[in-house]
Amino acid sequence: MAKVLVVDDEELIVKGIRYALERDGDAVTCAYEGNEALEQALHGDFDIILLDVMLPGMDGMEILRRVREVSNVPIIMLTAKGEDMDKILGLEYGADDYVVKPFNIVEVKARMKAILRRVVRMPSEKEDASAKDVVESGDLTLDLESHRLLIHGKERSLTSKEFDMLALLVTNAGKVYSRDMLLKEIWGADYPGDARTVDVHIRRLREKIEPSPSEPRYVHTKWGVGYFYQK
Repeated sequence: MAKVLVVDDEELIVKGIRYALERDGDAVTCAYEGNEALEQALHGDFDIILLDVMLPGMDGMEILRRVREVSNVPIIMLTAKGEDMDKILGLEYGADDYVVKPFNIVEVKARMKAILRRVVRMPSEKEDASAKDVVESGDLTLDLESHRLLIHGKERSLTSKEFDMLALLVTNAGKVYSRDMLLKEIWGADYPGDARTVDVHIRRLREKIEPSPSEPRYVHTKWGVGYFYQK
């Protein structure tokens, strides 16, 4: 059972999503206005948030930005706009995925399932990924259990996807991962999004950890192939 916050000002959409999720046994909380949604998101305990972009009171992008200042809870943006920039903007602010209206609830549930599968890992899977809970590589220290990153002893805040991607690259230093490989490893084999999502997350990751993002020290690009971590 997942605890889900659904935010949309269209009552029929909220009603449809709520009905479908509750039939699957999920616990659903609803909000129809931006300020109410922010209050719920900041003070509630949710496994995932479905967040509309266009809302009265406060728009979804501002809510996303405010939530990301304090929480890495997975967020899927719901948008009636199909322009590429709107999709990328949502990811740049730290969204985990987006769904363009009108959407099929089956697609929404598939996206949720793929994200939650990556966030909620079984202990055995963690142990297979690395025998140690703490990985040290040069200036970087990653605590795989608490999802904390330290650089020169100073903590840096990453989203769950950014941390998972960095941890994968660090624990396999020198190995080049294509965008499709990263998409499969981090988002799951059944993730319906496209590989450009990886580029956006790599750029955000570099902005947070690199002294000079345009001249990366840690996460490098193998042109025409993919990305790799260099000690």
